Amino acid sequence: MTVYPNRRQFVQGAAATAMCGYWADQVKSAPATKPDNKIERLGIGAIGLRYQGTVITLQARQYGDVVALADVDRHVREQARASFGSTPRIFEDYQELLNLDNVDVVLIGSPDHWHVKMAIDACRAGKDVYLEKPISLTIDEGKTLRRVANKTGRVIQVGSWQRSDARFRLAVEMVRAGRIGKLKKVTCATGKNPTGGPFAERKPPGNLNWDLWLGPAPKVPYLEERCHYTFRWWYEYAGGKITDWGAHDIDIAQWAINDYPLHVNMKGELPKIKNGYNVASKFAGSIQYSNGVELIVKDTGRAGVLFEGDEGRIFVNRGTLAGAPVDQLEDHPLDRDAFKLYDYDNFERQQRVGKLDAITNHMGNFFDCVQSRRTPISDFESQHRSATTCHLANLSLRLGRPLTWNPQSESFENDAEANQWLAREQRKGFEIA
Repeated sequence: MTVYPNRRQFVQGAAATAMCGYWADQVKSAPATKPDNKIERLGIGAIGLRYQGTVITLQARQYGDVVALADVDRHVREQARASFGSTPRIFEDYQELLNLDNVDVVLIGSPDHWHVKMAIDACRAGKDVYLEKPISLTIDEGKTLRRVANKTGRVIQVGSWQRSDARFRLAVEMVRAGRIGKLKKVTCATGKNPTGGPFAERKPPGNLNWDLWLGPAPKVPYLEERCHYTFRWWYEYAGGKITDWGAHDIDIAQWAINDYPLHVNMKGELPKIKNGYNVASKFAGSIQYSNGVELIVKDTGRAGVLFEGDEGRIFVNRGTLAGAPVDQLEDHPLDRDAFKLYDYDNFERQQRVGKLDAITNHMGNFFDCVQSRRTPISDFESQHRSATTCHLANLSLRLGRPLTWNPQSESFENDAEANQWLAREQRKGFEIA
């Protein structure tokens, strides 16, 4: 059974990690000392409680105590508190939550345009972070978060939980083990973006702090359809299905490809409706990697990831793992010790014996890494790289032409126009730095 630290050991361990110059991809520190018999559970603060924010908080409370909640919508934060009893304190401004000494870890389920700002503020406040996917709104935001995470030594787990699902991980391990020969092509079908508008401008409801909801994004009149779940279909706050589902499926594809993108060529249609959804109404295209693999991203087809090699194919989604190489596993088992993608014994053991479902394991892995100061399975570096590929696809779409990417400099080759899109202007008072 996993043993979690009391607050004294937690703080001491975090301080020691920071002093040693923690580097998330390389650290192999020893497990924390076992705590006293009487364990003080870690304090959890949750920011952004609509939809997935409440889901991840419910998952996390088996590992700690929910002590504080923050949401700019009064109805949402009050309903969330009702889900966790009367104990948690509630706030409109997440900065007040970060100031609490009894908050040890922070869960962030806010809209995408707030992800990096909130994560950086949490890291600088000395909190470890579970951050919903996608990790960033822009490529430069991801680079800034990387810098802050490395400097502060905080643990960051991104909610791309398919990495914790046995089907997806086995599919990637089989590809890396050569079970379909040399990998040639991967296809991800993300589904279509909704279309809609024009929508009516209205006065913000009294329960919602609209200015604080917008945060770093441009100041615009309130539209009900910009807010809550449908923020995903506005480029000011998200990237549509390419980032929403790409943060899952493109991440799995890139985990198997194990290389960096070089050339991106996406085509599609962008709606031009005032006060209407503005992510692509149609899209399809390809991304070329330096090892020769081609990644197809499209909005039609069976949802999931199809791997094609010169000796076979494997298809995987949340309910399926299929293909001749999968059928052959019983007679020709995979050497998991040689090809497994995550090397921490406790997490591997939980996966093998099926103690917990995939999503819960993803949260459990986060709390394990908070204790041990090890790298989570969806660490900020891998997720920054996966989100970068999603952003590249969207940028090619919006610019209407192919792009050439330099993965070392993380910039476009001889393309000043495209490089201007690596970042976006942020409103005064909400800057990310």
